[in-house]
Amino acid sequence: MTQPYFFGYGSLVNRKTHEYARAHPAQITGWRRAWRHVEGRQVAFLTAVPSPGGLLDGLVAEVPGADWAALDLRERHYLRITAESVEHSLEDEADIQIYHAPEELHRPASVLHPILLSYIDVVVQGYLAEFGPQGVRNFFATTDGWDAPILNDRAKPVYSRHQELTPEEAALVDHHLRALRVTFA
Repeated sequence: MTQPYFFGYGSLVNRKTHEYARAHPAQITGWRRAWRHVEGRQVAFLTAVPSPGGLLDGLVAEVPGADWAALDLRERHYLRITAESVEHSLEDEADIQIYHAPEELHRPASVLHPILLSYIDVVVQGYLAEFGPQGVRNFFATTDGWDAPILNDRAKPVYSRHQELTPEEAALVDHHLRALRVTFA
């Protein structure tokens, strides 16, 4: 029997943001991440964009009871499609889905729709836990849109799934953002 799984490439990599216990590190080819604004959101979020030759680290997690309703609600601004070319360690046959916003549904992040630092923090914390420092470097290298302004909301997080970072985790995020020479809104 084929089990339903999703491929997470952003906040879903951080296990503290969900209760999908059967999650495993994985990689998908043919995609990159990008910071984009979609209608119905006040700030920019990550989406997967097709990219021939692209490679993303992420998590595949089982959808318990094949009940997609809660996850579809969480990812309501995206479309769910079958994920091809996923490398994973699952023993059972898997039907893996990925959420993304098709190009016609998103626009670049902007001053009016900035990236939240608290969102970046959550994603980096997840990549550090799952893939170590190299995974964090890969996250920044395989994500487009860093020219958008970042809203520093770390002291008063706006992101609904924010997590508290250790001082070392915060320093790691800040180090990579400085290297990218991002601007703050």
